[in-house]
Amino acid sequence: MPKSLATPVLTALFVGGLLLLQGCSPEVGTEAWCKQMEAKPKGDWTVNDAGDFAKSCILK
Repeated sequence: MPKSLATPVLTALFVGGLLLLQGCSPEVGTEAWCKQMEAKPKGDWTVNDAGDFAKSCILK
């Protein structure tokens, strides 16, 4: 494959893969998301995750 064509093709594949992964994640604040976060180790949470969890899952 020529170099000039390889970069756009690889970029498109990468972006497509990211979109597929994003489609599999439950929406923030839903019951499925709350359960997923409860199963995730607290050390792996971001500050935003913790805030969203508190607002959506604890303080309903």
